[in-house]
Amino acid sequence: MTGKYNMITILGPTASGKTTVAANLAYRMNGEVISADSRQVYRNMDIGTGKDYDDYRIEGREVPCHLVDICEAGEKYSVYRYQKDFLTVYNDIVSRDKLPVMCGGTGMYIESILEGYRLIRVPVNYSFRNTLEGKSMEELTSILKTYKELHNITDITRRKTVVRAIEIAKYYSDHNYKGSEFPEIDSLVVGIRFDRNSRRRRISDRLRDRLKDGMVEEVKSLLESGVSDGTLIYYGLEYKFITWYLQEKISYDEMFSQLETSIHRFAKRQMTWFRRMERKGIKISWLDGYMPLDEKIEKIGEWYSSVYK
Repeated sequence: MTGKYNMITILGPTASGKTTVAANLAYRMNGEVISADSRQVYRNMDIGTGKDYDDYRIEGREVPCHLVDICEAGEKYSVYRYQKDFLTVYNDIVSRDKLPVMCGGTGMYIESILEGYRLIRVPVNYSFRNTLEGKSMEELTSILKTYKELHNITDITRRKTVVRAIEIAKYYSDHNYKGSEFPEIDSLVVGIRFDRNSRRRRISDRLRDRLKDGMVEEVKSLLESGVSDGTLIYYGLEYKFITWYLQEKISYDEMFSQLETSIHRFAKRQMTWFRRMERKGIKISWLDGYMPLDEKIEKIGEWYSSVYK
């Protein structure tokens, strides 16, 4: 990274305590939090998505958190829409001389911001795709290289990805497309992690707590409000297995066991995504989850300040 950091990103797998870190960091550094969670955008999906509202109340003050509760359960929300909503909030925070602190565990959302993906929906061009049929991966890669420089091998590992990349590059070229890109965001990226056994224990403990706090009742209320069972099952994890339990497809013990296993697997996939981000060149400075909160904040402050020296 070069120049000044104009944002801090706090990421980590589920149950890593990243929200507490982000909220306290924003409180102490005159900042505001921007959520990067694909399910916390939905209203009335609180316990299951881990909206830890209490974390944002610090010393009698409410730390602002954006992009939470912005659409109704069942409404379609995409990375494209997240990017647009993020930029609106980011520009507002910066205009008020506050520090944006992005926090979340949805790797695709986080990466779309840190990598500054173009803000445009490129339509599928089936006739153009037909012209690429029968071409080898080597030929497709050569075509893609005529449109852009290949920065990493992930551009060229899957045929479907290469074809779509060529399609997008051709669209930009044909339309002389230059605008609607992200401003230059130079973020300090900090990860919170625990060892595998600790992570699993924290996930299991939190699941028990959330069930005690009314997570089953939350899902039942969503179903009664008109949100379809298919929609809740689509949201996965807590909403999927609890819906099955309420439909009497599985017992309570089966629900707990299957949900617990799925969350463990989800956390593992999150860490895999973050490691892939690192391989692509995004530097993540990791903190031990067991480090006391004050020490975490102090260390992040040191990293943030070091860029000015």
